[in-house]
Amino acid sequence: MALAEAALAGPAPAEPQRAGADYAELKRRIVAAGLLRKQPGYYVLVIATNAALILLCLLVLALVQVTWVRVLDAVFLGLISGQVGFQLHDAGHRQMFDTRWKNVAVGLFSAEILLGMSYGWWVSKHNAHHANPNDIDEDPDVSAGALIYTPEQALERRGFLRFLTAYQAFFFFPLLFLMGVAMHASSVAYLAKNRSPYRRKEVAMLVVHAILYPTILVLLLGPVLALVVIVIHQAVGSFYLASVFAPNHKGMPQTYATSRLDFLQAQVLTARNVRGGPATDFAYGSLNYQIEHHLFPTMPRRNMPKAQVIIRDYCEEIELPYYETSALRSYREILSFLHEVGAPLRRRSAPVSAG
Repeated sequence: MALAEAALAGPAPAEPQRAGADYAELKRRIVAAGLLRKQPGYYVLVIATNAALILLCLLVLALVQVTWVRVLDAVFLGLISGQVGFQLHDAGHRQMFDTRWKNVAVGLFSAEILLGMSYGWWVSKHNAHHANPNDIDEDPDVSAGALIYTPEQALERRGFLRFLTAYQAFFFFPLLFLMGVAMHASSVAYLAKNRSPYRRKEVAMLVVHAILYPTILVLLLGPVLALVVIVIHQAVGSFYLASVFAPNHKGMPQTYATSRLDFLQAQVLTARNVRGGPATDFAYGSLNYQIEHHLFPTMPRRNMPKAQVIIRDYCEEIELPYYETSALRSYREILSFLHEVGAPLRRRSAPVSAG
Protein backbone atom coordinates (compact mmCIF):
# COMPACT_ATOMS: atom_id res chain seq x y z
CA MET A 1 0.00 0.00 0.00
CA ALA A 2 2.83 2.37 0.81
CA LEU A 3 4.38 1.70 -2.58
CA ALA A 4 1.09 2.37 -4.32
CA GLU A 5 0.50 5.57 -2.41
CA ALA A 6 4.01 6.78 -3.14
CA ALA A 7 3.63 6.19 -6.85
CA LEU A 8 0.28 7.92 -7.08
CA ALA A 9 1.62 10.78 -5.03
CA GLY A 10 3.88 11.59 -7.99
CA PRO A 11 2.40 13.51 -10.91
CA ALA A 12 -1.18 14.68 -10.89
CA PRO A 13 -3.27 13.55 -13.86
CA ALA A 14 -2.18 15.57 -16.87
CA GLU A 15 -4.51 17.81 -18.81
CA PRO A 16 -6.20 15.72 -21.56
CA GLN A 17 -4.51 17.63 -24.36
CA ARG A 18 -1.05 17.29 -22.84
CA ALA A 19 -1.65 13.65 -21.87
CA GLY A 20 -2.60 12.81 -25.45
CA ALA A 21 0.44 14.65 -26.77
CA ASP A 22 2.76 12.82 -24.35
CA TYR A 23 1.55 9.41 -25.47
CA ALA A 24 1.54 10.41 -29.14
CA GLU A 25 5.19 11.44 -28.88
CA LEU A 26 6.12 8.17 -27.17
CA LYS A 27 4.30 6.18 -29.83
CA ARG A 28 6.04 8.16 -32.56
CA ARG A 29 9.41 7.10 -31.12
CA ILE A 30 8.35 3.45 -30.83
CA VAL A 31 7.04 3.37 -34.41
CA ALA A 32 10.18 5.10 -35.70
CA ALA A 33 12.24 2.33 -34.10
CA GLY A 34 10.17 -0.26 -35.98
CA LEU A 35 9.09 -2.00 -32.78
CA LEU A 36 5.41 -2.45 -33.68
CA ARG A 37 6.15 -4.43 -36.84
CA LYS A 38 4.94 -8.05 -36.65
CA GLN A 39 7.45 -10.88 -36.55
CA PRO A 40 5.60 -13.89 -37.99
CA GLY A 41 8.76 -15.93 -38.52
CA TYR A 42 9.64 -15.67 -34.84
CA TYR A 43 6.15 -16.70 -33.77
CA VAL A 44 6.03 -19.65 -36.18
CA LEU A 45 9.21 -20.83 -34.47
CA VAL A 46 7.63 -20.35 -31.02
CA ILE A 47 4.49 -22.30 -32.02
CA ALA A 48 6.51 -25.11 -33.62
CA THR A 49 8.80 -25.37 -30.60
CA ASN A 50 5.91 -25.60 -28.15
CA ALA A 51 4.18 -28.23 -30.32
CA ALA A 52 7.39 -30.28 -30.59
CA LEU A 53 7.93 -30.18 -26.83
CA ILE A 54 4.37 -31.35 -26.15
CA LEU A 55 4.85 -34.27 -28.55
CA LEU A 56 8.20 -35.07 -26.93
CA CYS A 57 6.55 -35.19 -23.50
CA LEU A 58 3.88 -37.57 -24.79
CA LEU A 59 6.57 -39.73 -26.39
CA VAL A 60 8.43 -39.99 -23.06
CA LEU A 61 5.21 -40.95 -21.28
CA ALA A 62 4.63 -43.67 -23.86
CA LEU A 63 8.14 -45.12 -24.01
CA VAL A 64 9.65 -44.67 -20.55
CA GLN A 65 7.96 -46.93 -18.02
CA VAL A 66 9.66 -45.45 -14.95
CA THR A 67 7.27 -43.73 -12.55
CA TRP A 68 9.57 -40.93 -11.39
CA VAL A 69 10.46 -40.08 -14.99
CA ARG A 70 6.78 -39.87 -15.86
CA VAL A 71 6.12 -37.63 -12.85
CA LEU A 72 8.99 -35.37 -13.90
CA ASP A 73 7.61 -35.40 -17.43
CA ALA A 74 4.23 -34.21 -16.09
CA VAL A 75 6.00 -31.31 -14.38
CA PHE A 76 7.72 -30.41 -17.62
CA LEU A 77 4.40 -30.67 -19.46
CA GLY A 78 2.98 -28.13 -16.98
CA LEU A 79 5.83 -25.74 -17.74
CA ILE A 80 5.19 -26.11 -21.46
CA SER A 81 1.52 -25.32 -20.81
CA GLY A 82 2.72 -22.05 -19.30
CA GLN A 83 4.56 -21.28 -22.53
CA VAL A 84 1.41 -22.16 -24.47
CA GLY A 85 -0.39 -19.67 -22.22
CA PHE A 86 2.02 -16.97 -23.35
CA GLN A 87 1.39 -18.07 -26.94
CA LEU A 88 -2.34 -17.63 -26.35
CA HIS A 89 -1.72 -14.24 -24.75
CA ASP A 90 0.28 -12.96 -27.71
CA ALA A 91 -2.27 -14.27 -30.22
CA GLY A 92 -5.07 -12.58 -28.27
CA HIS A 93 -3.23 -9.27 -28.54
CA ARG A 94 -2.59 -9.86 -32.28
CA GLN A 95 1.14 -9.63 -31.80
CA MET A 96 1.90 -12.47 -34.18
CA PHE A 97 0.48 -11.77 -37.63
CA ASP A 98 -0.90 -8.83 -39.62
CA THR A 99 -3.89 -10.95 -40.64
CA ARG A 100 -6.53 -11.09 -37.90
CA TRP A 101 -7.79 -14.61 -38.63
CA LYS A 102 -4.33 -16.11 -38.19
CA ASN A 103 -4.03 -14.67 -34.68
CA VAL A 104 -7.53 -15.90 -33.85
CA ALA A 105 -6.76 -19.39 -35.19
CA VAL A 106 -3.64 -19.68 -33.05
CA GLY A 107 -5.53 -18.31 -30.05
CA LEU A 108 -8.44 -20.73 -30.44
CA PHE A 109 -6.19 -23.76 -30.89
CA SER A 110 -3.93 -22.78 -28.00
CA ALA A 111 -6.81 -22.06 -25.63
CA GLU A 112 -9.39 -24.71 -26.49
CA ILE A 113 -7.39 -27.70 -27.74
CA LEU A 114 -4.17 -27.35 -25.75
CA LEU A 115 -5.30 -25.66 -22.53
CA GLY A 116 -9.00 -26.48 -22.31
CA MET A 117 -10.21 -22.93 -21.73
CA SER A 118 -12.24 -20.36 -23.64
CA TYR A 119 -10.38 -18.01 -25.95
CA GLY A 120 -13.38 -15.65 -26.10
CA TRP A 121 -13.59 -15.51 -22.30
CA TRP A 122 -9.91 -14.80 -21.92
CA VAL A 123 -9.80 -12.07 -24.60
CA SER A 124 -12.87 -10.33 -23.16
CA LYS A 125 -11.55 -10.41 -19.60
CA HIS A 126 -8.01 -9.44 -20.55
CA ASN A 127 -9.08 -6.54 -22.74
CA ALA A 128 -11.16 -5.17 -19.86
CA HIS A 129 -8.07 -5.37 -17.68
CA HIS A 130 -5.94 -3.52 -20.23
CA ALA A 131 -8.54 -0.78 -20.60
CA ASN A 132 -8.74 -0.22 -16.83
CA PRO A 133 -5.62 -1.61 -15.16
CA ASN A 134 -5.94 -1.95 -11.37
CA ASP A 135 -9.23 -0.04 -11.39
CA ILE A 136 -11.31 -1.41 -8.52
CA ASP A 137 -14.56 -0.57 -10.32
CA GLU A 138 -13.67 -1.83 -13.80
CA ASP A 139 -10.69 -4.22 -13.81
CA PRO A 140 -11.89 -7.87 -13.52
CA ASP A 141 -8.43 -8.88 -12.28
CA VAL A 142 -8.93 -6.99 -9.00
CA SER A 143 -12.54 -7.93 -8.38
CA ALA A 144 -13.25 -9.92 -5.22
CA GLY A 145 -12.39 -13.58 -5.66
CA ALA A 146 -10.12 -15.99 -3.82
CA LEU A 147 -7.87 -12.99 -3.14
CA ILE A 148 -9.03 -9.57 -1.97
CA TYR A 149 -7.42 -6.28 -2.99
CA THR A 150 -8.97 -3.59 -0.77
CA PRO A 151 -9.88 -3.38 2.95
CA GLU A 152 -13.45 -2.59 1.88
CA GLN A 153 -13.65 -5.89 -0.02
CA ALA A 154 -12.11 -7.67 2.96
CA LEU A 155 -14.73 -6.39 5.43
CA GLU A 156 -17.50 -7.86 3.26
CA ARG A 157 -16.16 -11.41 3.63
CA ARG A 158 -18.04 -13.95 5.72
CA GLY A 159 -17.40 -17.44 7.06
CA PHE A 160 -14.33 -19.32 5.87
CA LEU A 161 -13.63 -16.71 3.21
CA ARG A 162 -13.19 -14.15 5.99
CA PHE A 163 -10.51 -16.34 7.58
CA LEU A 164 -8.91 -16.93 4.16
CA THR A 165 -8.71 -13.19 3.49
CA ALA A 166 -7.33 -12.38 6.94
CA TYR A 167 -4.35 -14.64 6.22
CA GLN A 168 -4.35 -14.49 2.42
CA ALA A 169 -0.65 -13.71 2.23
CA PHE A 170 0.03 -17.17 3.71
CA PHE A 171 -2.41 -18.85 1.32
CA PHE A 172 -1.18 -16.92 -1.74
CA PHE A 173 1.27 -19.45 -3.21
CA PRO A 174 -0.90 -22.55 -2.50
CA LEU A 175 -3.85 -20.81 -4.20
CA LEU A 176 -1.78 -20.38 -7.38
CA PHE A 177 -1.99 -24.13 -7.97
CA LEU A 178 -5.77 -23.78 -8.34
CA MET A 179 -5.85 -20.96 -10.88
CA GLY A 180 -6.39 -23.41 -13.73
CA VAL A 181 -9.52 -24.81 -12.09
CA ALA A 182 -10.93 -21.28 -11.78
CA MET A 183 -10.11 -20.54 -15.43
CA HIS A 184 -11.83 -23.71 -16.66
CA ALA A 185 -14.92 -22.92 -14.57
CA SER A 186 -15.04 -19.31 -15.77
CA SER A 187 -14.69 -20.48 -19.38
CA VAL A 188 -17.67 -22.81 -19.09
CA ALA A 189 -19.78 -20.14 -17.39
CA TYR A 190 -18.86 -17.60 -20.09
CA LEU A 191 -19.75 -19.91 -22.97
CA ALA A 192 -22.96 -20.99 -21.24
CA LYS A 193 -24.09 -17.36 -21.38
CA ASN A 194 -23.45 -17.29 -25.15
CA ARG A 195 -21.15 -14.27 -25.01
CA SER A 196 -18.33 -15.46 -27.26
CA PRO A 197 -18.33 -14.53 -30.97
CA TYR A 198 -16.71 -17.95 -31.56
CA ARG A 199 -19.09 -19.88 -29.30
CA ARG A 200 -19.86 -22.82 -31.58
CA LYS A 201 -16.23 -23.33 -32.54
CA GLU A 202 -15.14 -23.01 -28.92
CA VAL A 203 -17.69 -25.47 -27.58
CA ALA A 204 -16.77 -28.01 -30.27
CA MET A 205 -13.05 -27.61 -29.62
CA LEU A 206 -13.49 -27.84 -25.85
CA VAL A 207 -15.41 -31.09 -26.32
CA VAL A 208 -12.50 -32.39 -28.42
CA HIS A 209 -10.08 -31.39 -25.66
CA ALA A 210 -12.24 -33.00 -22.96
CA ILE A 211 -12.24 -36.27 -24.90
CA LEU A 212 -8.67 -36.40 -26.23
CA TYR A 213 -6.77 -35.13 -23.17
CA PRO A 214 -7.76 -37.85 -20.68
CA THR A 215 -8.18 -40.56 -23.34
CA ILE A 216 -4.62 -40.23 -24.65
CA LEU A 217 -3.17 -40.31 -21.14
CA VAL A 218 -5.30 -43.29 -20.05
CA LEU A 219 -4.26 -45.24 -23.16
CA LEU A 220 -0.60 -44.45 -22.49
CA LEU A 221 -0.52 -44.87 -18.71
CA GLY A 222 -3.66 -46.51 -17.41
CA PRO A 223 -6.31 -44.69 -15.35
CA VAL A 224 -4.47 -44.28 -12.03
CA LEU A 225 -1.18 -42.94 -13.37
CA ALA A 226 -3.07 -40.85 -15.94
CA LEU A 227 -4.93 -39.15 -13.10
CA VAL A 228 -1.65 -38.46 -11.30
CA VAL A 229 -0.13 -36.94 -14.44
CA ILE A 230 -3.23 -34.79 -15.06
CA VAL A 231 -3.19 -33.42 -11.50
CA ILE A 232 0.54 -32.62 -11.64
CA HIS A 233 0.28 -31.15 -15.14
CA GLN A 234 -2.64 -28.89 -14.24
CA ALA A 235 -1.20 -27.81 -10.89
CA VAL A 236 2.24 -26.95 -12.27
CA GLY A 237 0.83 -25.15 -15.30
CA SER A 238 -1.51 -23.14 -13.07
CA PHE A 239 1.24 -22.21 -10.62
CA TYR A 240 3.62 -21.21 -13.40
CA LEU A 241 1.19 -18.93 -15.20
CA ALA A 242 -0.22 -17.40 -12.01
CA SER A 243 3.23 -16.73 -10.57
CA VAL A 244 4.15 -14.86 -13.78
CA PHE A 245 0.95 -12.81 -13.86
CA ALA A 246 1.01 -11.94 -10.14
CA PRO A 247 3.90 -9.40 -10.10
CA ASN A 248 2.39 -7.37 -12.95
CA HIS A 249 -0.04 -5.27 -10.90
CA LYS A 250 -0.70 -6.67 -7.42
CA GLY A 251 0.36 -4.17 -4.78
CA MET A 252 0.70 -1.37 -7.32
CA PRO A 253 -1.48 1.80 -7.38
CA GLN A 254 -5.21 1.24 -7.63
CA THR A 255 -7.78 3.64 -9.01
CA TYR A 256 -11.54 4.10 -8.75
CA ALA A 257 -14.17 5.76 -10.93
CA THR A 258 -13.42 9.01 -9.07
CA SER A 259 -9.61 8.84 -9.34
CA ARG A 260 -8.79 7.57 -12.82
CA LEU A 261 -5.62 8.66 -14.57
CA ASP A 262 -4.94 9.46 -18.20
CA PHE A 263 -3.93 6.53 -20.42
CA LEU A 264 -0.15 7.00 -20.22
CA GLN A 265 -0.10 7.46 -16.45
CA ALA A 266 -2.56 4.64 -15.82
CA GLN A 267 -0.52 2.13 -17.82
CA VAL A 268 2.83 3.13 -16.29
CA LEU A 269 1.90 3.78 -12.66
CA THR A 270 -0.24 0.68 -12.13
CA ALA A 271 2.33 -1.76 -13.57
CA ARG A 272 5.47 -3.30 -12.11
CA ASN A 273 8.36 -4.48 -14.27
CA VAL A 274 10.51 -7.41 -13.18
CA ARG A 275 14.19 -6.90 -13.84
CA GLY A 276 16.08 -9.66 -15.60
CA GLY A 277 17.80 -10.83 -18.75
CA PRO A 278 17.18 -13.38 -21.51
CA ALA A 279 16.40 -16.18 -19.04
CA THR A 280 13.85 -14.05 -17.17
CA ASP A 281 12.33 -12.83 -20.43
CA PHE A 282 11.84 -16.44 -21.55
CA ALA A 283 10.45 -17.63 -18.21
CA TYR A 284 8.00 -14.69 -18.04
CA GLY A 285 7.06 -14.72 -21.72
CA SER A 286 8.37 -11.10 -21.71
CA LEU A 287 5.50 -10.12 -19.41
CA ASN A 288 8.17 -8.92 -17.01
CA TYR A 289 8.11 -5.86 -19.31
CA GLN A 290 4.60 -5.11 -18.08
CA ILE A 291 4.82 -1.35 -18.56
CA GLU A 292 5.92 -1.71 -22.16
CA HIS A 293 3.28 -4.34 -22.82
CA HIS A 294 0.48 -2.21 -21.42
CA LEU A 295 1.51 0.83 -23.39
CA PHE A 296 1.79 -1.14 -26.64
CA PRO A 297 -0.09 -4.45 -26.28
CA THR A 298 0.25 -5.38 -29.97
CA MET A 299 4.05 -5.17 -29.83
CA PRO A 300 5.75 -8.55 -30.46
CA ARG A 301 7.30 -9.82 -27.25
CA ARG A 302 10.80 -10.02 -28.73
CA ASN A 303 10.85 -6.22 -29.13
CA MET A 304 10.15 -5.49 -25.44
CA PRO A 305 13.79 -5.04 -24.31
CA LYS A 306 14.43 -2.45 -27.03
CA ALA A 307 11.17 -0.69 -26.24
CA GLN A 308 12.07 -0.55 -22.57
CA VAL A 309 15.09 1.65 -23.25
CA ILE A 310 12.95 4.17 -25.13
CA ILE A 311 10.04 4.12 -22.68
CA ARG A 312 12.13 4.31 -19.50
CA ASP A 313 14.08 7.26 -20.87
CA TYR A 314 10.88 8.98 -21.96
CA CYS A 315 9.27 8.53 -18.56
CA GLU A 316 12.33 10.13 -16.97
CA GLU A 317 12.10 12.95 -19.50
CA ILE A 318 8.48 13.78 -18.58
CA GLU A 319 9.04 13.00 -14.87
CA LEU A 320 6.68 10.03 -14.78
CA PRO A 321 7.68 7.37 -12.19
CA TYR A 322 8.75 4.10 -13.79
CA TYR A 323 8.97 1.13 -11.44
CA GLU A 324 11.13 -1.94 -11.92
CA THR A 325 12.38 -4.39 -9.32
CA SER A 326 13.78 -7.90 -8.90
CA ALA A 327 11.59 -11.01 -9.08
CA LEU A 328 12.20 -11.77 -5.39
CA ARG A 329 11.30 -8.28 -4.26
CA SER A 330 8.17 -8.27 -6.43
CA TYR A 331 6.81 -11.27 -4.52
CA ARG A 332 7.78 -9.72 -1.19
CA GLU A 333 5.80 -6.62 -2.17
CA ILE A 334 2.79 -8.71 -3.21
CA LEU A 335 2.75 -10.64 0.06
CA SER A 336 3.15 -7.45 2.09
CA PHE A 337 0.26 -5.84 0.20
CA LEU A 338 -2.05 -8.83 0.62
CA HIS A 339 -1.19 -9.07 4.32
CA GLU A 340 -1.98 -5.40 4.81
CA VAL A 341 -5.34 -5.73 3.03
CA GLY A 342 -6.31 -8.53 5.40
CA ALA A 343 -5.19 -6.61 8.51
CA PRO A 344 -8.66 -5.25 9.45
CA LEU A 345 -9.99 -8.80 9.70
CA ARG A 346 -7.10 -9.94 11.88
CA ARG A 347 -7.60 -6.97 14.22
CA ARG A 348 -11.32 -7.69 14.50
CA SER A 349 -10.73 -11.35 15.28
CA ALA A 350 -8.02 -10.68 17.89
CA PRO A 351 -9.11 -11.50 21.49
CA VAL A 352 -9.86 -8.55 23.76
CA SER A 353 -7.61 -8.55 26.83
CA ALA A 354 -9.13 -8.07 30.30
CA GLY A 355 -8.50 -4.83 32.14
